[in-house]
Amino acid sequence: MGTPALKHNEKFAWEQYRQWPDDERWELIGGEAFAMTPSPGVRHQNVSGRLFSRFERFFEGGKCRPFTAPLDVKLSNTDVVQPDLLVVCDPKQITETHIEGAPKLAVEIISPSSESHDRLKKMKLYEKFGVAEYWIVTTYPPLIEIYALDDSGRFRLYSGGTLGDTIESPAFSGLEIKLDDVFDIPYTEDEMRIFRVKEPPAKYESNGARNRG
Repeated sequence: MGTPALKHNEKFAWEQYRQWPDDERWELIGGEAFAMTPSPGVRHQNVSGRLFSRFERFFEGGKCRPFTAPLDVKLSNTDVVQPDLLVVCDPKQITETHIEGAPKLAVEIISPSSESHDRLKKMKLYEKFGVAEYWIVTTYPPLIEIYALDDSGRFRLYSGGTLGDTIESPAFSGLEIKLDDVFDIPYTEDEMRIFRVKEPPAKYESNGARNRG
């Protein structure tokens, strides 16, 4: 079966998407097909695994279940995505092949090549379909941003964190994650030097000091 063509203004639907090769990763947004980036790198996989293990421990024994990519999330007949991590709290959404409808939490671990896609297209899509909480994760610089739906149904930045910080989920009380544990991955000396850069405070003289002499 051949690779689906990406033609200008050509639209696809769930039934067509399900016929595409299993060894290729695609997403549909408004019927438009987007090829996923190449296989995730080591840092991406490391951070994903560490987050997922903490999700597993937190949600164990409860009604909510965490999942990791690749897993299709069918938001509509023309909107199908594969978040890096997701949490589903309604068992009726879980089928043998995919998740039907919006998860409560979606996590995207972004790279420079996917940043605009994840920050713009997918954020708007998750907002539209009512994903309660959206985490955007970058491995360098190490950063997690948490967006939550407000009363008007719009995403607002709830909190963020980097090395040395602990983040807390607004949707799941008690879900706290130390980012030193998540980003416990090797960084180069040049990268660490950037983390340490701090501007010295500006020096100001009082009016009296300037007027003396």
